[in-house]
Amino acid sequence: MRFTLPTVAAAAALLVGAVPATAKQSTHHRPERVQSHISLHLSRHSVLSSESLVVHGRVRPGGAHRVKLVFGGGGSETVGVTTKRNGAFALRWRPDGIGSYKVRAFGIHDRHTTGSASASRRLTAFHQAEASYYGPGLYGGALACGGTLQPGTLGVANKTLPCGAKVKLRYQGRTITVPVVDRGPYVAGRDFDLTTATKEKLGFPDLGTLLSSK
Repeated sequence: MRFTLPTVAAAAALLVGAVPATAKQSTHHRPERVQSHISLHLSRHSVLSSESLVVHGRVRPGGAHRVKLVFGGGGSETVGVTTKRNGAFALRWRPDGIGSYKVRAFGIHDRHTTGSASASRRLTAFHQAEASYYGPGLYGGALACGGTLQPGTLGVANKTLPCGAKVKLRYQGRTITVPVVDRGPYVAGRDFDLTTATKEKLGFPDLGTLLSSK
């Protein structure tokens, strides 16, 4: 029995030394996403409906990112692109018809960056239209869409567009948006009759070709 105590003590010491160290747990932390920023620009804000323009921009920070471009107008069109290593992207796009369009870019979030959206950019697709003007000698007369024609009346006459429809007109760098206020012109080959006030705002001659959004 004289060996019992030392033996027990030795066993206890061995047990203490044999306790395994707690295994280190390996943890893998996902890198935090950085807040991204996306810019968007158009090479032109006014084009003929048959022409194309360049849509370009950049995602910051740089790297290869997926970008979704949304074109809204008469219909909605979505185009996907991937940026270059510096975050830049560019594509050539053509409107599918005349009218006003809104373009916006969305950066899709990935492992490194959060999603973001650009400011909206607007453009107008025009077509060529033949126009004349009217006014002198007709002031005080009734307009087909209501009211009377006056020297200061802004608007156009058109045979088919709804009364009140807004038409954007462009001539030699000048642009004006006016409503349809009357019916006409009734001369073959002409699309619009401009009121005198509209003619003067545009610097338009008595007869000629201008650009119209409708």
